[in-house]
Amino acid sequence: MGNGSLSGAVIAVAGAGGPAGHATLVRLAEAGAVVVGADNNPERLAEAVDAARYARGGATVTGETVDLLDLQSTRDWAARIEKDHGRVDGLVHLVGGWRGSATFAETDLADWELLEKLLVRTVQHTSLAFFDALQRSERGRYVLTSAAGAQKPTAGNAAYSAAKAAAEAWTLAMADGFRKAGGEAGPRSAAAILVVKALVHDAMRAERPNAKFAGFTDVKDLAEAIEGVWSKPAAEVNGNRLWLTEKP
Repeated sequence: MGNGSLSGAVIAVAGAGGPAGHATLVRLAEAGAVVVGADNNPERLAEAVDAARYARGGATVTGETVDLLDLQSTRDWAARIEKDHGRVDGLVHLVGGWRGSATFAETDLADWELLEKLLVRTVQHTSLAFFDALQRSERGRYVLTSAAGAQKPTAGNAAYSAAKAAAEAWTLAMADGFRKAGGEAGPRSAAAILVVKALVHDAMRAERPNAKFAGFTDVKDLAEAIEGVWSKPAAEVNGNRLWLTEKP
């Protein structure tokens, strides 16, 4: 597979079928990683897997439909990856979703019920399922993509921002688990948070050619930043928010 920055690494990607997942699978495959994607949409997942294989001839990229809202199914997925490939060096969490309202008073708590599942429960399940395997890796990384709104919520984004903040807190607790497991030597694995204002991709630009998308992060730049988390020492990224947009 050559000498890519992630040559030989085994990395799982949750939410691999969306635009960010598509870009991430391609980037990780180009960097030489063995990539295992999961999504609840088999058609989108198959497209992303095929694109990653095409981008890197000979790359090992597979996809699996996994119910990340079921803890046992998520644990089984993690166990299969480790059994099939001998280890797991990363989990990239890209499961997304958004709901909002015009004003705070118009917030619909049904939005919270949905976002809590998509943005919080899936983080809980993937982190619990993959923690031990990542701790066994010499370069284990758990990467969460979050939003600046978690630090500075707006009135119409109460449910979304609260869910993102909860996901961040859970990930930081995982990071503390890695820190404590490392003892005096420091963590050997890391949980990090990549923060964006919002994401943009080519299809969005085509649909809105006059839009500025100010402060948005292109999904390809996000994928590059995800790859970069493995290039830094675990102690440097563990428990840290890595900002890809201006801090609010």
